[in-house]
Amino acid sequence: MKKIYHSALILAAVAVPAAGTAQSAIDAYNLSQTELRGTARFMSMAGAFTALGGDLSTLGQNPAGIGVYRGNDIGLTASLTFASNSSSGIPGSASQNNTHFDVNNFGYVGTLNISNPVMQTFSWGLTYNRLNSFSRNYRGSRIPLETSMSNYVALMTDGISPDKMKFYDNYDPYQDSDINWLSILGFSGGISNPETITDSQGNSEIIYNGLFQYAVPGSNGNPGIPATTGTADFTVQERGYTDEYNIDFGGNLANVVYWGLGFGITDINRESWTTYTETLQGANVPLNSDQYGIEEGNCDWELDNWKKTTGTGFNVKLGLIFKPVNELRIGLAVHTPTWYSLTTSYQGNISFGANNGYQAQDYTNLATYSWNMRSPWRMMAGIAGVIGGRGILSLDYEYTGTDRMHTSDAYGDFSLYNDDIKDYFRSSNTIRLGGEFRVTPQFSIRAGYAFTSSNVKDEYYDNNYEVYTSGTDLGYTFNKTTNSVTAGVGYRTGGFYVDLAYVYSHRESKYNCFTHFKDYDGYWTAAPGATIAQNTNQLALTLGYKF
Repeated sequence: MKKIYHSALILAAVAVPAAGTAQSAIDAYNLSQTELRGTARFMSMAGAFTALGGDLSTLGQNPAGIGVYRGNDIGLTASLTFASNSSSGIPGSASQNNTHFDVNNFGYVGTLNISNPVMQTFSWGLTYNRLNSFSRNYRGSRIPLETSMSNYVALMTDGISPDKMKFYDNYDPYQDSDINWLSILGFSGGISNPETITDSQGNSEIIYNGLFQYAVPGSNGNPGIPATTGTADFTVQERGYTDEYNIDFGGNLANVVYWGLGFGITDINRESWTTYTETLQGANVPLNSDQYGIEEGNCDWELDNWKKTTGTGFNVKLGLIFKPVNELRIGLAVHTPTWYSLTTSYQGNISFGANNGYQAQDYTNLATYSWNMRSPWRMMAGIAGVIGGRGILSLDYEYTGTDRMHTSDAYGDFSLYNDDIKDYFRSSNTIRLGGEFRVTPQFSIRAGYAFTSSNVKDEYYDNNYEVYTSGTDLGYTFNKTTNSVTAGVGYRTGGFYVDLAYVYSHRESKYNCFTHFKDYDGYWTAAPGATIAQNTNQLALTLGYKF
C-alpha cells in the first residue's frame, strides 16, 4: 500500500512547476474516453464496420474501409442527445437531465479508378468525427458520513508548521513553498487544525485534526466520546468534447484486399465544476480565537473546484479488409496511441462556518501547467457476411489497452502517475454486432448492439484501495460496463442518401467524493459516494451524396 503522502507529492508539484505537474492517472482516464458516434448508418449498426467499409465513419475506425469505395462521397451527420444521470444508493438520490446538439461527422472521399487489374482504385478522404461529448451533470445529497474529507486533508498536512501556510507581506505559500495546495487550503479554510504533541522525552511534533471525531469508548466510569455525525452533498458538472480530424489513403487490390492508412489529429477541450459540502454535528471545530485549538460544535463547509484541460494530439491508423469471396469480408485495424500535448488549469475555493462564530474562506492561486499524455492502443478485428444479396451481418471485437496509457512532461516520465495507471486500470473489450436488410433497392432497415467491459479493476471500483487525484479536487468517477442498443433506417435515390439512427446507451458508474483511506487508528474509513446510472437516447441524421 502506498503512503498517503503520495497525494501530497502530487499536489505539491503545482506550487513548483519546475519540479513536476499536478495531473494524475484519473486525468488520463477521463480524457481517453470515447462514445459510439459517427454517421447514422454506422451508429444504427452499433459501429460494427471493421470488415465493411464504404462509410465515412470508417476513416476513423478501419482506414481500409476507404478502399471499398468505387466513387466519391460527401456527407454530414448531426445528432441530438437526451441524457439522464441518476444517483442511487443514498438518501438524497437525484436525477439530472442534459440535452445537447452535436455535429457527429462531416467528410469527403475521392476515388481514382486505375486501369490496372491489381491496383484497381486509389482513394483519399478527409473527415471530422466527434469522438466524445463530456456533457454530464450529476448530484447527490444527505449521504451519511463515516469520516470527513477534512480528516484526509489533516493526514496530508501532519508535520507542517502552521507558520509556513500563512500569508505574509512578501510570502504566498501557494507560490513560495512546496507545500501541497490542499493542505494550505484546508488550514486557511478551518477544516484542518494544528496541535502540538509532546512525548515523555520532550520530543514534539505537529499533527492536524480533521473535523470528524471518531467514537472513543468509555472505561472506568468515563462515558467516552460519541462520534461526529453528519451528511455530505456533491454536484458535478462536465462540459467539452474530443474531436478528431482524419486524413486517409487507401486502395483496392484485385477486389480481394483493401488497404488503408490514416492519420488522425485530435482536439480536446474538457471543463469541470465540482462542489462538495459537509454538514457536521459534534465536530472538532476550531476555537473562535487567534490561538490554535478545537472544541465540540456544529459546522458547515464547502469545497468548490474548477478544472479545464485543452490540447491536441496525433495518431496513426492501419487497416486491411480481406474478401476471399463476395459473401465474406474479414477486417483488421490497429490504432497507435494518440500522443497529446495538453494544458490544464484549475482553482479551488473553500468556505467554513461553525456555530461558535468561527468563519473562514480561502481560494488557491490559478494553477496552469503543461503535460503530455499517450492514450491507449486500440486493435480491432471484424467479420461480415452478405446474406442473399440483400442482408448484411457484421461482428466486431475491439481491444483497448487502458493500462498502457502514459504521462510525462518536459522533465521526463511521471513514474508515480504511470504506476497508478497500471494499478487502477486494465484493458477493456468491446463487442459490436450490426445488421442491415435492404427491403427495397432504395430502403434499408438496420439494428445493432454494443457492449464494452469496464476498464477499472474491481478492487478499485469497489473502494478497497486509495485512489490519488490531482489538484484540490479529490472526487473521481469510475465507469463500469456500457451497453448500447441501436436501430435505424436508410433511403437512397440516385446518388443522394439519407440515414436516421437511434441509439440507447446505459452506463453505470461510481462517484467517490474522495478516496477511502486509513486514518490514525489504521482502519479503513469509507468515503461518501453514490452509484450513477447514465441513460442516453441519441438521434442522428445523415445527409449525403455519392457520385
